[in-house]
Amino acid sequence: FFPITMMPLLLLHLYMAASVNAFKNPQPTLYPTLLKGQQLGAFESLDCRGDIRDDRIVKLFDFTNAKPVHFRGGWTFQKNLLSRHLDRLKLGDEDNCSQFNGFDAIVMLQHLPVYTLGTASDPNFVLNDEVEVVRIDRGGEVTYHGPGQLVVYPIIDLRAYKQDIHWYMRAMEESILIALQKAGIDDAMREDNLTGIWVKRQKIAALGIKARRWVTQHGLAINITPESLINFEGIIPCGLEGRKVTCVNNHVQKALLVSDFVKHMKEALEEVFCIKLQEANIDEINLESTI
Repeated sequence: FFPITMMPLLLLHLYMAASVNAFKNPQPTLYPTLLKGQQLGAFESLDCRGDIRDDRIVKLFDFTNAKPVHFRGGWTFQKNLLSRHLDRLKLGDEDNCSQFNGFDAIVMLQHLPVYTLGTASDPNFVLNDEVEVVRIDRGGEVTYHGPGQLVVYPIIDLRAYKQDIHWYMRAMEESILIALQKAGIDDAMREDNLTGIWVKRQKIAALGIKARRWVTQHGLAINITPESLINFEGIIPCGLEGRKVTCVNNHVQKALLVSDFVKHMKEALEEVFCIKLQEANIDEINLESTI
């Protein structure tokens, strides 16, 4: 035993010894292979018994058959839908689940080429200066959006589902897995400590979200055609160096259009979130005018 008066000296000795040992035998760093453990929580199915889906009506704004949308236009449209939710909550309507009010919405579209950075993303992961870069208010590292990729933005109040952000992330991954299986890809999977969906260790889908007062924003992106992969060469996707990206058409016998895959995604979202999607009239909505 050491006298109390010698404890500071002992602690200093142990600290210096540890520092010298770390210098002589450095531990392999997780960067740049993996920034940090990302996958938290687990997916648990919601109770979808009875006619609960008939009460959970979610508006679907499907722009996938239109031309690719400028990112800022789609982002502004998201924020407008989010504002409707927040205005409702300002009236003290937190206990009245939004599914009964018609506020929940899901937006599906394709974007023009863009790299998006999360709030804390490292700009050094962007290697190509020929594609527009936009920093936005979501989590996660840099990713790419462009033609040939299905982007899905759920603007939903989690009070109506499960008030757990980690569950929500895993639920979106579950939706992607189900949609991919419907498209004929049976070996898609999660990977430990990573967010997203992978096929043969190649990333096929990415996620990045934000929530305000339990209302979600941003969402997921699934690479459908080879065109969606072109500009991934200009970034280190999600900060994971040495990991490849892939697309749906690299793993199916018959090539799909983005609009073909939408059917599978709709069914998967309805199954996982116990909802009924109701297509909104988009004829008079010009996303470019919101830039």
